[in-house]
Amino acid sequence: MPLTDRRAERRALLVDAAFRLFGDGGEQALSVRSVSREAGLNTRYFYESFTDTDDLLGAVYDRVSAELAEVVEAAMSGAGASLPARTRAGMTAVLHFSSADPRRGRVLFTDARANPVLTQRRAATQDLLREAVLTEGWRLHPDSDPTAAMVGAAMYTGAMAELAQQWLAGHLGDDLDAVVGYALRLVLR
Repeated sequence: MPLTDRRAERRALLVDAAFRLFGDGGEQALSVRSVSREAGLNTRYFYESFTDTDDLLGAVYDRVSAELAEVVEAAMSGAGASLPARTRAGMTAVLHFSSADPRRGRVLFTDARANPVLTQRRAATQDLLREAVLTEGWRLHPDSDPTAAMVGAAMYTGAMAELAQQWLAGHLGDDLDAVVGYALRLVLR
């Protein structure tokens, strides 16, 4: 196996290990030794891919965020062309993905409020989501007011982050369809 492939494989093992450790035990569970041990690798391989645990945690966020983006894109693509159907599919995908494996929710939403690395990544992700919402809006409503569209996109992205946090905390009950239905009615007013 070429060296670049071996390095990529070791990097993936470290990211997987960090996801498990962080997802189950939070930031305090991450150390170079704990991640290396969990991955079954010598600590020297940690430094082959990452400068420190913050760098690794950023890679964990990036991976989980990319997985979420794929799930949301697939859900929205399969929902048809109507704004309500696409919005419902996107909301459902975010909430289901984040709660189906609580470690995902911890990385993307819960601990992303307190950890500086995750906070920075989350802000960048919200910027991308806001741009995607604007693009979707322009595609479906090309004649809408630009300022109104930007305000709506900003409010939607902030509301979705809060909705996900409340859902993950269990404050909204356990009926995903009902939660999405209420959210959809508020968003599409």
